[in-house]
This record gives sequence, C-alpha cells and structure tokens, in this order.
Amino acid sequence: MAQPTPSGSRSATPGRGRGRGRGRGAAIPLDSVDMQRVQMLRAERLTSEQDRIQSLSLQESHQLLQRCLTRDPSLLFDIMATQDTPAAAPTPIPGHPTWCVCLHCREMPTDIESKCCGQRSNSCISTLPHFDMYILDEGVLRLSRRVWNDIRAVQDAPEPGESNKQFRHAAYRQYVVWQYGFLGPGHRVVIPSCCVCKIREHYPDPHGQYTGFVSSRV
Repeated sequence: MAQPTPSGSRSATPGRGRGRGRGRGAAIPLDSVDMQRVQMLRAERLTSEQDRIQSLSLQESHQLLQRCLTRDPSLLFDIMATQDTPAAAPTPIPGHPTWCVCLHCREMPTDIESKCCGQRSNSCISTLPHFDMYILDEGVLRLSRRVWNDIRAVQDAPEPGESNKQFRHAAYRQYVVWQYGFLGPGHRVVIPSCCVCKIREHYPDPHGQYTGFVSSRV
C-alpha cells in the first residue's frame, strides 16, 4: 500500500521537482539531439536569408543598408572599415597628434588615452549625426542618468559643475553601449580622443579638470 504523503511535503507526481539541486532558475543544458536540431534550424534560416539577399535588386540592397545604418550604426561602421583601403598616414599638422588618423583628436595626458577612432576625416565618429543623437543629446542623457541613478540608488550632487560631470559620464556610457554593447562588470574600454573631446566641449568642466581613463573602478 502506498504510504500517505506527509503534511507539508511535495507530492511525488512525475515531473515535479525537476532540476532539483540546480538552484532556482538554473538552465538545463541541451542534449546532443536538441543541439543538432537547433544547428539544423539555424543553417536552414541562414541559407534562406542568403537566398533572399541574392534576390535583392541594387536599390533594395541600398535601402537595406540604410536601415542597418539607422538601427545599428556601429555594426555598419565596423563592416565598412574592413572594406576600406588602409588610410594613408596623415600629413603632420603642427600641434596635431601624430597618432591621429581622423584629424579630430587632441593630445591626451596618457599613452593609453591617445587613441583615434581610425576613420577618415570626413567620417570621424565624433562628426556623425548619430553621435549627436545618441551621445550628446541632453534629453537622451537625462534619461540615461535617471536609469543609472535608479539602479545605483543615488542622486546627482548639486555642486557647481557636477551636472556637466554627470552628463559627461552618461555620454561615455552611452558611447560604450553604442559601439560595444554591454561589457559587464570590471570591463572597460578606451574611448577615442576625438569623441572624448567632443563630449567635453559639449559638457565642459568649469575648471578644466577631467578624470581621464580609469582602468578599473568599483
């Protein structure tokens, strides 16, 4: 005779309690059959999309690229950069950094910050309309600051110059997300000098004091 289930204990119904010991919400790895099925579906989708691309007219291809540029500019920048011939070394300009290609950078206080976007002068990232829209627009940055402060449970300090400082830091975060996506805790990247200078010109410090790149921050 089956033993009665103790009061307060879970029923032994099949399927209940699966994943016990893995922790709540833990993912269950796919077995080999499921992996093969997923890979097959991906291959079929890729082949289907390749066929669709081949069937596009020249005008349709241009329209598709325009949509890509609007939705994810950084992806198209990277792809276009691989198609460009290496830019010739720029003619030295008095007072201009020798390591700069786009001709919009300035001398930086450290070697690690002496980084150029690598684009030609007429396509420097800091001069693109998307840069103004995503990185410099005050409304976008205010929303970004509010989300950031809510996550960290802090408020902006009212000291003189603090508002522009918060705008600059929000702009730096916006640039990283725009160009690299989410990096995760502890991962930091150097923003090109041309873009840093454009942000500082838009939201300057009243005393000209800037923190600069910090390799790690808690």
